[in-house]
Amino acid sequence: MTGGFGACINWKPIKPRIRFVMTGLFNLLPEAVTTARADSKDIILGKLAAQFAGVYNLDRDTVLKRIVEREELGSTGFGRRIAIPHARIPGLGRPVAAFIRLESPVEFDSADGMPVDLVFGLLSPEGAGATHLHALAAISRMMRDETMHEALLAAPGPEVLFSLLSNVIDRDVA
Repeated sequence: MTGGFGACINWKPIKPRIRFVMTGLFNLLPEAVTTARADSKDIILGKLAAQFAGVYNLDRDTVLKRIVEREELGSTGFGRRIAIPHARIPGLGRPVAAFIRLESPVEFDSADGMPVDLVFGLLSPEGAGATHLHALAAISRMMRDETMHEALLAAPGPEVLFSLLSNVIDRDVA
């Protein structure tokens, strides 16, 4: 037999599949998970809006306006160095999420007075009342888990952050 094993197979490289997390509550794409440097709450919200806009093809100004409007009602820094900025956006088909781990903690007017270094953003369709609240509750539960919190702080980069988040989301959905 000449040509070896490869000669009898029409081999083509397999295109890698894009991994994303889609739960019954929200979508999270790998590109929506990052680390960033910021020195104020306003800069964090701007980076989050830009991230949502770039990853999910949304209008950055609309996203920022809606997140800021929600933030004016009360800080989304709920404590333990975590913030969950969220808003409802017209024209959005289903909830989407983005995650930023800050390089250093930033003051965020949190309930416990602690600065924030983990930011998990959520955008939902304008009419998504219960769905939006269920998604927020799921994110809150995940972020309150001490083991998860420490793992997110220790992760070396966005790929590991996404893996940690997607594994917990996949586990909780199953």
